[in-house]
Amino acid sequence: MTDLAPDVVGGRAGVPDGEATTASSDGSPGGRRGDRFSRWTEKRWFLPLAEGLVSVGVALGFMLLCTHISVNPTTRIGQVSGLAKIQQYAALLGIPLLAVLLLLAYRGTLRYYRVAQRLACAAVAGLGTGVVAGGIVVALHGTPWGLGGQEGDPGNLMGMANDMLRGKGLPGVYPPLFPALLAVWAKLFHNGIAGVGHALKDLQLILSALVGPMAYLSWRMLLRPFWAMAVAVPASIVFLDPIRPYSHGSMLVLLPLLAACFREIRRVDELSTRSALLRGLGFGAAFGVMFLWYSGWYLWAAPGSFVLVLMIFPWRRGRTALTRALVFLGTMLVTAGVIGAPLLYQLARLGASTLDRYAYINTYIDPAYVMGWASDRSGDLTYHNWPPQGDIAGQTGFGVLLLLGVGIGVGLGLRNMVIRTAGFVLAGAWLMRFWFASHMEHNQAVQLYPRTTWIILYCLIILAVMGVMLTYQRGFGWVRSTLAEVAPSRAARISPRVMAQLAAGLVCALALFATMGGSWSANRFMPSTNPGVEDMGLDALRAHLQQLDNGQCPKYSPYKGKQACNPINMDLTEYTFGPDPMKLWCANTTSRDVDVTCGRPPKN
Repeated sequence: MTDLAPDVVGGRAGVPDGEATTASSDGSPGGRRGDRFSRWTEKRWFLPLAEGLVSVGVALGFMLLCTHISVNPTTRIGQVSGLAKIQQYAALLGIPLLAVLLLLAYRGTLRYYRVAQRLACAAVAGLGTGVVAGGIVVALHGTPWGLGGQEGDPGNLMGMANDMLRGKGLPGVYPPLFPALLAVWAKLFHNGIAGVGHALKDLQLILSALVGPMAYLSWRMLLRPFWAMAVAVPASIVFLDPIRPYSHGSMLVLLPLLAACFREIRRVDELSTRSALLRGLGFGAAFGVMFLWYSGWYLWAAPGSFVLVLMIFPWRRGRTALTRALVFLGTMLVTAGVIGAPLLYQLARLGASTLDRYAYINTYIDPAYVMGWASDRSGDLTYHNWPPQGDIAGQTGFGVLLLLGVGIGVGLGLRNMVIRTAGFVLAGAWLMRFWFASHMEHNQAVQLYPRTTWIILYCLIILAVMGVMLTYQRGFGWVRSTLAEVAPSRAARISPRVMAQLAAGLVCALALFATMGGSWSANRFMPSTNPGVEDMGLDALRAHLQQLDNGQCPKYSPYKGKQACNPINMDLTEYTFGPDPMKLWCANTTSRDVDVTCGRPPKN
């Protein structure tokens, strides 16, 4: 099957494998050097390990490189200069890398090109979120505090970590693994409770940088490098939330992990009982840890996943397949349940009494809109002017093209496990979205249904990329076979070299998208320079309005003096809520129009 990353181990583009190890005038490897290269690259662990190291190294290294950018991030000119310096660094890193890839595509051997392409795709995935993390470094330059300071959700996370440091145990129904990591990080590197806010900044930066590599490496379980990058890069940049990077990172990993799990069930009759048991342990451990890391996406993915398991379970493939499937599933569920038991217990104990009554701009818009997201730091946006109206029944060109790709993916690849997983998860989340939204007024509860926007849009991106992949594979395969029958000389022009050149060009395009998209994402979180408007830069501004340990304001704070900035709250704890008001709490609205938006309170 034709692919943008041809499965050719040796040989220059268009040259038989047997000629690949002989010396040539264009610098292709000769004898011993080529054999040594083959020995390393043919090891099963070598290239996957190299991809992981490159992707993680580029992401974290680029973020650390941006710590050398010195600008005043609370002025717009300083922000623009910082963003420009980030792009300069990205160009200095990316241009040589892509130049080598293009050189190998045109002049090198396919053996070298294939390895270079894998490493370039991994690097681009790391660079995309590395640019975002670098932008947050610039936004927080001059303050030791993370996004949010000690207010909002960051303040709640610090309170959970403080409670853990005080020995108070698990934080209610919230997944405990990240607050526990925050507590440990603060204790190891920032003097415990006194430095939890500084530890949060570290983790916001590190985890933001790692979202791209995590997504890419997860998709590499199922897709070849180019297509894994094509899914991971846009998804990680679009969904990355540097304030809570762990939450969206878990969503990006959950979908490929589910697809890989379902693939094992479908081919379970090819496995031994021991292999099914070990794989069940591995998947169970991964699902259990992710559940403790962030559990919200399991709710939205559960209905579709349950139906898909019933469909692909080997009911009629014999006792052996049935037994091994039960071993795999049973081991996986027990392992995940044991690891996730602390949170499962809390959910069983407190879940029924935990209602979400927080309404905001995404709660007020047309619930059928899933092509974009507005934060509750909505700035000048209201449900009257957002989302933007497109030309075709309100749908934008992006939305129409995305849905076209989805249709092609479903039409050409319904047997593909990636497409099945994304399709079933999308359908389940879609139904749950409208269930909760349709009961919102009656129950006076939102139940987080707007968050389905993220997982639905993620599934649409997956399906669209798969549609492009299948169109490419079948289209080029059909063209090549047709030409081979009627014009063999022209068919020969569609050589592995041509495929390599095309793939290299598309990698360059995605690299440019990663840097541009990463800059767009970082720019949204720059400290707000719009007084009185709560936009997405408010959290970075709060970090510059929080006192230092000596009582002074941070270096670039708009305020000066000991009393001008917010004092440090050393007694910060997990939020405690008062009695349930039994009605929605409506944000992103004013006292003048709150009754029109959320309704008048009932009369006594």
